[in-house]
Amino acid sequence: MSSSKHKVVTTSCYYDCGGRCLLKVHVENGRITRIDTDEAHKPPLKACPRGQAQKDVVYAEDRLKQPLRRMGERGSGKFKIISWDEALDTIATELKRVKDRYGPAAIFLMDHFGSVSPLHGAKKAPRRFFSMFGGCTTWWGSASNEAAVFSGLATFGTDYNGASRDNFLHSKLIIMWGWNPIVTRFGTETGYYLAEAKKKGTRFISVDPRYTISAKALADQWIPIRPGTDTAMLIAMAYVMIAEDLYDHRFIETYTIGFEPFRDYVLGKEDGIPKTPAWAEAITGVPAVTIAQLAREYATTKPAILYASWAPGRTAFGEQYHRAASTLAAMTGNIGITGGYAAGGTGRVPQGYLGKTLPVPEDNFHTINITRVFDALLKGKSGGYPADFKLLYIVGCNMMSQLLNINKGVEALKKPDFIVAHERFLTPTACYADIILPVTTVLEQEDIAQPWLGGSYFIYMNKVIDPVPNTKSDLAIFTELAARLGMPDFNTKTDEEWLREFAAATPSLPDYDTFKRDGVHRIKLEQPWVAFREQIADPAHNPFPTPSGKIEIYSRKIAGMNHPLIPPIPKYIEAWEGHTDPLREKYPLQLVSPHARVRVNSSLYNIPRLKAMADDDIWLNPADAKSRGINHGDKVRVYNERGQLIVKAKVTGLIMPGVASIDAGVWFQPDRKGVDTGGCVNVLTRDEASAGGAFACNSCLVQVEKAD
Repeated sequence: MSSSKHKVVTTSCYYDCGGRCLLKVHVENGRITRIDTDEAHKPPLKACPRGQAQKDVVYAEDRLKQPLRRMGERGSGKFKIISWDEALDTIATELKRVKDRYGPAAIFLMDHFGSVSPLHGAKKAPRRFFSMFGGCTTWWGSASNEAAVFSGLATFGTDYNGASRDNFLHSKLIIMWGWNPIVTRFGTETGYYLAEAKKKGTRFISVDPRYTISAKALADQWIPIRPGTDTAMLIAMAYVMIAEDLYDHRFIETYTIGFEPFRDYVLGKEDGIPKTPAWAEAITGVPAVTIAQLAREYATTKPAILYASWAPGRTAFGEQYHRAASTLAAMTGNIGITGGYAAGGTGRVPQGYLGKTLPVPEDNFHTINITRVFDALLKGKSGGYPADFKLLYIVGCNMMSQLLNINKGVEALKKPDFIVAHERFLTPTACYADIILPVTTVLEQEDIAQPWLGGSYFIYMNKVIDPVPNTKSDLAIFTELAARLGMPDFNTKTDEEWLREFAAATPSLPDYDTFKRDGVHRIKLEQPWVAFREQIADPAHNPFPTPSGKIEIYSRKIAGMNHPLIPPIPKYIEAWEGHTDPLREKYPLQLVSPHARVRVNSSLYNIPRLKAMADDDIWLNPADAKSRGINHGDKVRVYNERGQLIVKAKVTGLIMPGVASIDAGVWFQPDRKGVDTGGCVNVLTRDEASAGGAFACNSCLVQVEKAD
């Protein structure tokens, strides 16, 4: 501190961004002046521009600072200011009315990952409140990684199947499959360790329809692949390993079950179709020689990491991609060893998680897959859903940007009698609410930061400044609603008392006061934590947490489901709206929607200095642009049967022919004809889950033409 009026406060972000970084916030006379980050430590907990823009979020001109009540039609954005008492009294009355008249299932809770933390984060206060209120209907299925979760549980019996990031330093080969960690972070320490591995001579290969920033910075080789066909290439790699006897027989025999039926499928004994590299070339667009070369390199370079990331799993039958990747990791013997990696799962590690978070007393919710939320709101009981939904309660979710098939959402949000939204800004979703409650930001409340997928540290999130007047945290709002509805036990502790309890339940943390004083606590690891090290070292005493106690290439859990589109062994199943779909005659381009470098999903879209850095044009290969008479910078119309949008063209060789790309997270901005003018990609996506629950946003066909 330089004076009594100036202080530097340690905290972190709580966005669902892939990182959990250190922020050093400078405060002068109660006002934030600037934000620094961690540059000095090895590895640094360095924040990206998103984290360092939090001052802009707090003081944004368009931030909501009073409760609002709708005055115009839903979606019109016309509201009037009301008092907190009027807002909360009205909401409490509506909650009681719907519960008493229609039952708790008629309330739909759409809480999502606008914030991720143990006290004030997603699925905490809202789930606790509605559980104690008698239940409600809500969603299941991660938009990010449901296919990876499904695969990890079926194959390994757990979704703790990653490795600490220092493990990258010990690998001789890292295959970045659908992985762009410089943008998506995947842990604050990830970029540092990947860069250090590169310096040490680790070879990197990128498999991706786009030549990403990460490929440019790290990869020795880029292999473009058609979206939705990744499983075919992985299975063809397995063919090479089997045909050339390159796979690890001892590992397969000792630690896995079900390799024989998988081998029969790969060799064509099951269906008469050998899954050769030539077979895969016709599907993937990847030359057979390249597929064979990658198979040999992965099989003979040890230790090696196949980092099969989540984007290829966000396709129809994406769970097959993850399961095939796990099988290759087993065939190469790269599971449970330093420098290896159990590919195909979520990548979580157990370190860096608190022993307790805000408790939800009982699970009495009806659930609907997240891809079907709009459909459920529209159809209710007539569509086979638990209720006709009368009240929609939204927390931490910009549905009208992030859910699939936004034009269906326009109709769906007209259906409920009453809609409540907790928000900081007048998002496209908030425009549909009957009452909007203004909520605090990360810098205005106390919490604890856990690394996104686990990791070797915690950060104490100090309250940097007092909340902007007339804003409240989600927890505070539900506490006041609970008091109005006769639920005195909802919250009997202060925020600090909760956090003390969380810290005390976490053996890897020091005492609460020491942790809060130090701001950052790093967990020392004697060696890299690698999933399944114990199982591989001593399988007799440490079985895998699967029904068989082994890695299940043939999953007994899946076999018990008896679902024709979820086979017990990994198989290639042609995706809807993929390369071979007859719909390509009308809509010939496969559209993918990656994360934006300057947004967290749709959060931060409206922050001017980040918006100026965004790349929200549609990427088109020069061949696809030329055949349509499109030049770089032209305005184009992108459309299919679900919707259309206007956006500028970025003509670039960094994307393969036949594929287009628009970053996700742009806010829905329809004109009078309903055409989106901002570039909200989800006006184009199909609201259907894969058989295993995957959020199949990357199975999407479109046409592009020059706009008038």
